[in-house]
Amino acid sequence: MKSNILRIIVIDHDLLFHQAYQYYFETYKEYDLAGIYGSVKDALEEFELTKPDIIVSEVNLPEVNGIDGIQMFRKKDPNVKIIMVSAENDYEVIKNAFKSMVNGYLAKPVSIKGLYHALNSIKYEGAVIGNDIAKKVIAMFQRKNYKSFSERENQIIDYLCQGATYKTIAEKLFVTTSAINFHIQNIYLKLDVNSKSEALNKLQELEY
Repeated sequence: MKSNILRIIVIDHDLLFHQAYQYYFETYKEYDLAGIYGSVKDALEEFELTKPDIIVSEVNLPEVNGIDGIQMFRKKDPNVKIIMVSAENDYEVIKNAFKSMVNGYLAKPVSIKGLYHALNSIKYEGAVIGNDIAKKVIAMFQRKNYKSFSERENQIIDYLCQGATYKTIAEKLFVTTSAINFHIQNIYLKLDVNSKSEALNKLQELEY
């Protein structure tokens, strides 16, 4: 980050957000919108032209998602800073983003003040995490952890307690519904119950 005015590119598949970002950057004096794209592929094609200091990228994108795009951009420039933005703030997705060495994560939609604060945090401190995301991460660390169950079983139990369906849990954990059913049968066996309602009641009685 050499210049006082940092170059930013935005990647978002929603054209309505393109308009919002363009308006935002008209008000920012320290940041220049060097480009706005609908996909990682398009942003990569013009990377040598835009030479961004910071990339603001949506997670859910066509073809290549934002998290998979992190390493692609880092191959172009190891020092580029990357902020993920997403309306779906699932803990597993957030965890995967930070495992991929993202510099920040914000909940969508991002306000004009929220983005400005995030850019400043990246500029001066090197990292940023939105309040909604921080609360999500803290809540997951504080979730119940039953000692008699595996890590995967504890994840499934947590989603069951939230009322999630087998299909939803499978999507959240990136596995098949058959795999979820297998784990749930093991959970029922350990609890000595035959239904979800019995399982939830039994879990409430357990110490963790």
